[in-house]
Amino acid sequence: MRVIDPDGNQLGIVPIGSAITTAEDFGLDLVEVSPDAKPPVCKIMDYGRYKFQQEKKQQEARKKQAVFQIKEIKVRPKTDTHDLDIKIGHIEKFLAKKNKVKVTVMFRGREITMTERGRQLLNHIAEHTGEFATIEQHPKMEGRTMSMVLSPK
Repeated sequence: MRVIDPDGNQLGIVPIGSAITTAEDFGLDLVEVSPDAKPPVCKIMDYGRYKFQQEKKQQEARKKQAVFQIKEIKVRPKTDTHDLDIKIGHIEKFLAKKNKVKVTVMFRGREITMTERGRQLLNHIAEHTGEFATIEQHPKMEGRTMSMVLSPK
């Protein structure tokens, strides 16, 4: 196995026994850094400190990870324009907070024959939110509901 000392210098390819005694001479641990390499690479270091640094890196990665929610706005085919404008305002607020928005048109009873009206509603919403939203999923019919997903630009 290839061994690296605490200063970063390579000691070369060394048998396991002598690598462990060298690590004990330094008062540190022998840590396998990349087991898939040919030959495997080991480093002489303080294992507790190494483990702590790895945990810190993982915490930083989790902090930078994007966390978002999907908010849902429900409308009906007969929803009036004023009510629709208010819902568009809500969509704008949700998108400003970096959340995705699922806009759903619900069809009840005989309204199922008005699927074209539902598609027009969703297109109207997409036009009015176009400056601050992108359509992630275009209008799609699922049973008695038609929905689309908007995400912030």
